[in-house]
Amino acid sequence: MTPDVRDRVERQARAARATGGTTRGTMGPPSGGAGGAADATGEPAAGRVPESTWARALELISGADEVALACHVSPDGDALGSMLATGFALRSLGKRVVASFGDRHFAVPRLLRFLPGQEMLTPPGDFPAAPELMITFDSASADRLGLLRANVHAAREVIVVDHHPSSSGFGTLGLVDPRASATAMLAEQLIYRLGGTLDRDIATCLYAGLVTDTGSFRHSSTTPAAHQMAARLVATGLRTDEIARELWDRSPFGYLKVLAAAFDRVVLDGGLVWTYVTRVDRAAYGLPYAELEGIIDIVRRTDEAEVAAVLKEDDEGAWQVSTRSKGAVDVGALCAELGGGGHRSAAGFTSHDSVEETMARFRELLGKAR
Repeated sequence: MTPDVRDRVERQARAARATGGTTRGTMGPPSGGAGGAADATGEPAAGRVPESTWARALELISGADEVALACHVSPDGDALGSMLATGFALRSLGKRVVASFGDRHFAVPRLLRFLPGQEMLTPPGDFPAAPELMITFDSASADRLGLLRANVHAAREVIVVDHHPSSSGFGTLGLVDPRASATAMLAEQLIYRLGGTLDRDIATCLYAGLVTDTGSFRHSSTTPAAHQMAARLVATGLRTDEIARELWDRSPFGYLKVLAAAFDRVVLDGGLVWTYVTRVDRAAYGLPYAELEGIIDIVRRTDEAEVAAVLKEDDEGAWQVSTRSKGAVDVGALCAELGGGGHRSAAGFTSHDSVEETMARFRELLGKAR
């Protein structure tokens, strides 16, 4: 990193420590920050990350020549977009950046291959074994990092950037705000505080994260600050229609066949609607696991059901269970009891039991929660 850039970051860190104020980089957001409703200062009224924590994050980044970035396995738009956007900002500061996610079959999901910055990605086997500084994105626990969880334990410092209420508190420093609509909102704040500005590449990555986790601003987690952030990103000249098409309006023909199989076995059990997709279903059409992400959003439309669940068998034979609630049931709490987590209305967990055993346990917990 050049001396002038290092001095700039160090000045911001010292100023934040000394004043406890709201020191930001250039072109910071006009109000709202990462959380929900804002107070009189324009900052989130609750759940904001303490200034001392932001200052410590700037110190750690300032002192690192290389920063290792990681997001959760089978990354969605929020995980990968937040990581790549931050990678762009760190590279502009002269940092060496390496980024990855811990999947055994390392490949960016087809829906996200339009995101810029993928030259920063490296397979988990080539990720630094014991990073001096590691930053994780959108992961509530080290287990969600898959093959990279050992790297977390070996790292000297680990900054966790996340917005999940079920965040386990791993790492040495947490930029965690459960009120944020997406991890991308915290990534944006980190970029500003580092002195970064929005360009088209950074905005594309952050926008993908924001719209993914808010369901195109349909989910109850959508806050005024989320819309304000969207306005800042769109102002860079994004083609939001093109991003939407990449994320939601494209699929291979095999997806329709697999979707038909899932719908053929869908079950409505009281206020619960659920179905499952096997490896065999996918193999018949060469459909990658990552293509299954959107099935839950179709199943959850069922009027008669308060809760929806989709079990998806991954390439290793485990069941990845996605759940959704219309608000009356906290599926995040249910999934946490099953070793997973997430948000009140959207959460998930992993099961190594059969479909029948997995759903029996889930129904038991659901019955107690009602």
